[in-house]
Amino acid sequence: CDASNLHTPPAMLAAQVSSFVRGDTTIRAKRAESTKPTARRAIEAKESRIGKVPVAVPKGVTYTLKDNMLAVKGPKGSMEMQFPDVVVFTEEGEAIKLSRANDTPDARKGHGLYRTLANNMMVGVSTGFEKKLKLLGVGYKAAMQGKNLNLSLGYSHPVIMEIPKGLEVKCDSNTDITVSGFDKVEVGNFAAIIRSKRPPEPYKGKGIRYADEVVIQKEGKRGK
Repeated sequence: CDASNLHTPPAMLAAQVSSFVRGDTTIRAKRAESTKPTARRAIEAKESRIGKVPVAVPKGVTYTLKDNMLAVKGPKGSMEMQFPDVVVFTEEGEAIKLSRANDTPDARKGHGLYRTLANNMMVGVSTGFEKKLKLLGVGYKAAMQGKNLNLSLGYSHPVIMEIPKGLEVKCDSNTDITVSGFDKVEVGNFAAIIRSKRPPEPYKGKGIRYADEVVIQKEGKRGK
């Protein structure tokens, strides 16, 4: 029992009990204020930091743009892509600027993506892309066999891979492979297929890896 309640007059105690049973008006007023709907501030959708950067047109590259269909041609090859209506192309001298047609979620999400795709087309037909792979393991080697890639990866048979059209594969050494081309998607896809033929294992790191890949190796079991 609280010692302060022993000296409190009965009338005051009755008033406190009555207030507790009914609910204090000030508490109810505060609760009512807290449940009132608050006005939300209008958030202005800013431009994507990547999407607002103009796409430079390299020297020696020509392009045509009509109804969001972008076609580019350069020393390495030619590409074309149909872009959705959520982006608007604007020609600014020797560059192309992509802006959002509206503030819908699809337009905001795709602004930076579509700008990157357009830039990859320009870079691809002018300088191209490449992926380097490295073979690590005893007896692992790669060599060109005509227009095909011949891989010796420790299997009972060699792995023969046909090179897709538009790509170029070079074997700088027995353990180094370079995949190059003007389409970044195709280059990365074929390099991933080569790697999948013998992915690096986690204990000794043997297999095919990207040249800049870091393989985290596990500690093997120790004998007692």
